[in-house]
Amino acid sequence: MPFEVIEREGNALMYGGVSALWHRLTGGSAVAAFDATNARIGVGDGTAAADPLQTDLQGPNKVRKGMDAGYPQHTDSTGAAANTVTFRATFSTAEANFAWAEWGVFNGASGGRMLNRKVEALGTKTSAASWVFTVQLSLT
Repeated sequence: MPFEVIEREGNALMYGGVSALWHRLTGGSAVAAFDATNARIGVGDGTAAADPLQTDLQGPNKVRKGMDAGYPQHTDSTGAAANTVTFRATFSTAEANFAWAEWGVFNGASGGRMLNRKVEALGTKTSAASWVFTVQLSLT
């Protein structure tokens, strides 16, 4: 059971991330998919405003974490619920112990493409706790 749940809306798609989506959608394979093998949630301490030209988190402290088992999740259908994808990663007590001020979704442990970025104060993670970070993206 979670200790705290924070829900927020709004984040910026990055040009490189959107291009990766279109590339994969049109049958391309030169850019890695945002799948269970490649997807990462990144957290950092940067506070610079999101800009669609950015390719990485902006703070000096940043960590990218691979997906928890079974993620990312998407249910294919033609109904309204089919417009979402969910990413989830667990940051252990030894990882990302700093003030979380930004986050994004990536398709690589380093480099790769940043799909989106959000600047927001999420609190300071310490070695006293593991944090589970879930990102649900939707296109409407």
